[in-house]
Amino acid sequence: MDVLQVLWQNGPSTVRFVHDTLNKQKEAVQYTSTLKLMQVMTEKGMLKRDESNMKHIYIPELEEKKTKGFILDRFVDSVYNGSISSLMIALLGNGKTSKKELQKVKELLNKLDEKE
Repeated sequence: MDVLQVLWQNGPSTVRFVHDTLNKQKEAVQYTSTLKLMQVMTEKGMLKRDESNMKHIYIPELEEKKTKGFILDRFVDSVYNGSISSLMIALLGNGKTSKKELQKVKELLNKLDEKE
C-alpha cells in the first residue's frame, strides 16, 4: 500500500523516487528491497513498468478509490464483523477526531438523511 500511495500521489515514478519518498515517511529500508517489492508488484499486475527510457518508470495499475474501497470492506468484515457502525464508533471515539472532522461527518450524515 505504501508504494501505491506514493504512486497515486505523485504519478508515474522511478524506483529511486518511490524509495526516497518512503524512507522520508517511514523507517529506512534498503533500495534493493524497494526494487524487489516493485518488481513483484509488477509481476502480480499491481504496477506497470515503462521500459522505454533508461530509467524504468512504474505506473499503478490499480485504481486508488476502488483499491481502498476493497481493502476497507475486507477490514470492516474481518475486524468489525461487517459492522460499519462499530467501525465509526471506534473511529470517532478514539480521541483523535478534530472538531473540523466531526463537523464534516455531521454534514455528510445530514446529506444522507436528506436523500432518504
